[in-house]
Amino acid sequence: MMIETATDLIDLTRYPIHLPDSERYREVLAQTRAALAADGCAVLKGFLTPDGVAALVQEADKASAHAHKSFNRTNAYFTQDDETLPSDHPKRQFFDRSNAFIPADNFAKDGPLRRVQDFPGFDDLIQACLQEPSFYRYADPLADAMVNMAVGGTGFPWHFDTNNFTVTLAVQNADSGGAFEYAPNIRQQGENFEAVKSVLDGTSDLVTSLRLEPGDLQLFRGRYSLHRVAPLDGPTPRYVGIFSYVEEPGMVATPERCQQLYGRVLPIHYERAGQRNDAFID
Repeated sequence: MMIETATDLIDLTRYPIHLPDSERYREVLAQTRAALAADGCAVLKGFLTPDGVAALVQEADKASAHAHKSFNRTNAYFTQDDETLPSDHPKRQFFDRSNAFIPADNFAKDGPLRRVQDFPGFDDLIQACLQEPSFYRYADPLADAMVNMAVGGTGFPWHFDTNNFTVTLAVQNADSGGAFEYAPNIRQQGENFEAVKSVLDGTSDLVTSLRLEPGDLQLFRGRYSLHRVAPLDGPTPRYVGIFSYVEEPGMVATPERCQQLYGRVLPIHYERAGQRNDAFID
């Protein structure tokens, strides 16, 4: 399909991101900030127009052949097994993962995914909602704007994000399953292994389940909240666009995680390894 301008992609009536002085903009900002304050997650329902959703599905379909598909077992921290720890420690709990990422370098500057992110006011709205004084686009050339693709299988098991916050755009749902589940702020003040263990064991009462619909924009503090995509079923792929932002300029993924998720590592990942400014695992 032909999308003439980015204004055809975003529902600017509901979300006038280019008009920060408008009353509606202030309403959106207040609602989103309140949701983020409550549990680190906010959803802007119907952020994309139906035509916008269709355009992103078409783009993802075309790029899907370049997805890095992986079927393995991983823990919540994307680390290797540590036999010095007790067998029931969260770092030693491994789960099946069947997933795929279409790396960012498969999406053109003039394509719909990047045109959404580059639309005037998009970054400003995200920063205003998150109230982050230091706010930069993720500098990783494989992960700054990409698409997660999942088909029938185990989905993406419990994990923490490398970035302090992520912005995701629901593009297409699977035939069934695939709910987004999260335990809010479970490691805000430290690793909190006991609480993490209860989530992994299925005994926690902290987990929230969220059903996102195509066109929904989600802001999520995934560095601190354990989360997963629940198992899904059917041949239709689940597509989610991912826009990543960080608090320091020039940040990229670790070489280990990059190899796991995207199937390749670039020189920049080795050059900037070990430059994170927090002490969390991964």
